[in-house]
Amino acid sequence: MRLTVLGCAGSFPGPESPCSAYLMEAEGFRLLIDFGVGSLSTLQRYVGLHAPDAVLLTHLHCDHMFDAVSYVVVRRYAPDGPYPPLPMYAPSGAPDRLAAAYGQEEGSVEDVYQFYGLQPGTFPIGPFSVTVDRMNHPVETYGVRLEHGGRVFCYSADTAPCEALLRLAQDADVFLCEASYMDGVENPPDLHLTGREAGEAATKAGVGRLLLTHLVPAWGSESQTVEAAAGAYAGPLDVVRPGACYDV
Repeated sequence: MRLTVLGCAGSFPGPESPCSAYLMEAEGFRLLIDFGVGSLSTLQRYVGLHAPDAVLLTHLHCDHMFDAVSYVVVRRYAPDGPYPPLPMYAPSGAPDRLAAAYGQEEGSVEDVYQFYGLQPGTFPIGPFSVTVDRMNHPVETYGVRLEHGGRVFCYSADTAPCEALLRLAQDADVFLCEASYMDGVENPPDLHLTGREAGEAATKAGVGRLLLTHLVPAWGSESQTVEAAAGAYAGPLDVVRPGACYDV
């Protein structure tokens, strides 16, 4: 499996990155996980406008899904279009949310996306075995575990600490984990992880490599987040950037 980071800013676009979007590839199949604000630009820059074979939205906050609205134009109104519906795996409210954001006067977006509602469990997408479970976040949110060729990738999505995250990340080769909040301050509960909490989750789950994402530069220092995570996790650790690629 190969991971390409298209966007990694947390909660809103940062000065150097669009919001969350990650392309996972195996056997020539490309699964786009999240499609946050600004990531349609980096999709074109790093992999190509029509690269995704399927999309998985972990939840329906704008920083994880809003460019799926802009993508309607790409597939519906292209000179060589319209394109066939693209498989989209998402929380149950996705069809209505995307249609409302695009504009109710044009009706549904089900000519653009073929929707599959997420619920906890395991199912195939292309060559991947996908397992999702509910995370600790204010809206219906799913962490993601992908398995292929004996390798395991886990993505936290947005979450505060929870047992489901540890189950999904167990023995993962690569753990892409959010670290939105700063340690040592009073943060809103049941919303996001700190760097220390991301490191603790990686240690408890026994992962091989920790990739920190969804940092919010406006809320604090990246170096402090990394230091806090490294204090709780002794393995290889990186902060992801747009355009970065990782073999899983």
